[in-house]
Amino acid sequence: MKKFRALLLEKENGKVISRLQELDLSALPDEDVLIKVTYSSLNYKDGLAVTGRGKIIRDYPFIPGIDLAGIVEESRSPAYKPGDAVILTGWGTGERHWGGYAEYARAKADWLVPLPEGMSLKQAMGLGTAGLTAMLSVMALEKYGVQKDREIVVTGAAGGVGSISVALLAKLGYHVTASTGRESAHSFLKSLGAKQIIDREQLSRKGNPLESQRWGGAIDTVGGTTLAGILRGMSYYGTVASCGLAGGSDLNTTVFPFILRGVKLIGIDSNTCPTEIRSEAWRRLAALLPEEVLQPIVEIHPLSQIPELSGQILAGKIRGRIVIDVKS
Repeated sequence: MKKFRALLLEKENGKVISRLQELDLSALPDEDVLIKVTYSSLNYKDGLAVTGRGKIIRDYPFIPGIDLAGIVEESRSPAYKPGDAVILTGWGTGERHWGGYAEYARAKADWLVPLPEGMSLKQAMGLGTAGLTAMLSVMALEKYGVQKDREIVVTGAAGGVGSISVALLAKLGYHVTASTGRESAHSFLKSLGAKQIIDREQLSRKGNPLESQRWGGAIDTVGGTTLAGILRGMSYYGTVASCGLAGGSDLNTTVFPFILRGVKLIGIDSNTCPTEIRSEAWRRLAALLPEEVLQPIVEIHPLSQIPELSGQILAGKIRGRIVIDVKS
């Protein structure tokens, strides 16, 4: 029986322990497609899973990793054949279903997206769930007519979703203001195309129910008081794409932005996004963010460093995107 290497989570005396182990292929769940994984990535949710913080994983032992990219080795589905390059993000991967921190994974064919033409597997994981979420957020702003001559704010801009959002919006010609609490990230964000940087405290402070119109649109990865602050400063008929809760899940606001300025608050769900929209988002990512553009955002690390990096991402010490090379 073929063996493969994986980062396995187990629970011992109530504590989550992560270990690199060799497993048999028979240990994998019985799904349509067997994928030889090349790359995965590290997301905030992965950090919660690996450290045991939050209620991400219910059953142990478990292989985490909400993203993966690789080559189909076996398939019972007519949609994919051996040799096909595929991407898997969402659908509970790395939460309810064994994920990408392993040399092999099994998945339902319906969860997969073909690797877009011109995109490498490494590039795909340089984007991952963060890139998909950012692209879906940009598509929401486009759908609801956000004008390129208005100021667009991106919160949590130094993180994965935030940094890719800044790069995408700048590439599309929007006037981007990046919000961050990290002074060390200012030059990084300007290199991605941000025209201005504002401290996150400017958005999270208390204010009036409505304030001066500033934002034509927003991509918010933070939630909580930051999202409430954005809503108060939205311009007439502006759109906010809400895609994160790093700053909290509560939203203490009023109806005034919605009924007096026609502001739209759009939720972004990249986990169960329909396949046709998901595929279109990946095609656009391939065209807008080639590998050389991603290079300043991405760092590559081996499987063995995931536990250490998980603590760092939860502490807000990770800038941009971490790609995991599962072969090393």
